[in-house]
Amino acid sequence: MATKNFKLVIEYDGSAYCGWQRQPNGPTIQARIEEALERMTRSDIKLIGSGRTDAGVHALGQCANFTCDTAIDAQAFRNGLNSLLPDDIVIRSCEEVHAGFHARFDVQSKTYRYRILNSPLPAAIGRQYQWWIRTPLDIAAMREAAGHLIGEKDFKAFEAAGSPRAHTIRHVMRAEIRMEDESHLLFEIRAQGFLRYMVRNITGTLVQVGKGRMAPHEVAVILDARDRAQAGMTAPAHGLCLVEVFY
Repeated sequence: MATKNFKLVIEYDGSAYCGWQRQPNGPTIQARIEEALERMTRSDIKLIGSGRTDAGVHALGQCANFTCDTAIDAQAFRNGLNSLLPDDIVIRSCEEVHAGFHARFDVQSKTYRYRILNSPLPAAIGRQYQWWIRTPLDIAAMREAAGHLIGEKDFKAFEAAGSPRAHTIRHVMRAEIRMEDESHLLFEIRAQGFLRYMVRNITGTLVQVGKGRMAPHEVAVILDARDRAQAGMTAPAHGLCLVEVFY
């Protein structure tokens, strides 16, 4: 049998997991899918993800690929994996791709979405997918602040401490804030790459702007200073979702 390369698009609720990447101290999305692949193929298959998502972060369009010698086709893999995986992980699609495709190295950009409930009262339903903020937020100020993120810039001030990166320059192509309805705020950001906790640290800073504790132009000052201590808090993981990976 010839070796085949398969690309998966994966949706998951990250609430019960220690993140995407396999690790010894708790359940992960990667491990659950690899275990299901092993049951289907009776082979030790390594899944290559487009990148990590942290503990508690969700995904609508995480991408991954794997190679194996098999007679199983893409549709059968999708159906078989979905029958073996827990309800909080769904394979949205599976397709056979060319041998050189690599889910991580071939990424052109990604879009993340952060959801905020801005209301005097919290929500019982949906609370695990949004950050509740009772203080009214100045949306216009947050939009102005988000404008300073566009372009190729040094995002060291929005990186988690101790992250092993060769450099902290990233190109942000889009950073938009919109109201989904009268109480739900969505922050969407598309970039060629992200630093660890970058979106959550930016979100926490934009919320500071929305609360009037920081002026919109200070986002540019923080970027120039490259100092994490000047930025806002790290927003909770459960409001963040990886929406789409572009190749």
